[in-house]
Amino acid sequence: MPIRCEIVSQDNLLYEGDVDIVVLPGTGGIMGVLPNHAPLLTTLNFGVVQVRFGDEEENFAVSGGVAEIQPDIVTVLADRAEDIEEIDIERAQAAQERAKEYMEQGPPPDTDRYLAMSAALRRSNLRLDAVKRYRRGKKKTQAHLTEE
Repeated sequence: MPIRCEIVSQDNLLYEGDVDIVVLPGTGGIMGVLPNHAPLLTTLNFGVVQVRFGDEEENFAVSGGVAEIQPDIVTVLADRAEDIEEIDIERAQAAQERAKEYMEQGPPPDTDRYLAMSAALRRSNLRLDAVKRYRRGKKKTQAHLTEE
């Protein structure tokens, strides 16, 4: 008996389907959700949401949010989310470099900008790490990432 899973970011529905297990990066740690799980509301950390059905697995990089768990459905409302198979590596690397350069300048008078760049650096690091660990069938990309 599967459990329904929906992963939604601010701008679109990323995933909707029946799965065997959902693995979430909760702020209290990684948690696996199976069918008939007790109702729960949890905040999400930066990390990877994994959905598995049979031998199939899909992975999504998420940057915060919440997950509502009911016995028959898991709804992930992510602040930002992206299918790992669709991550643009060059764009993520460019964002990482921009954020690193900005962060190396030290805290500016504009604290909001500094916090935004800090979050951007965490997101780009997550995206690049997720590609290295979870992307399938992209041998050229994997080799490119390991050169650094």
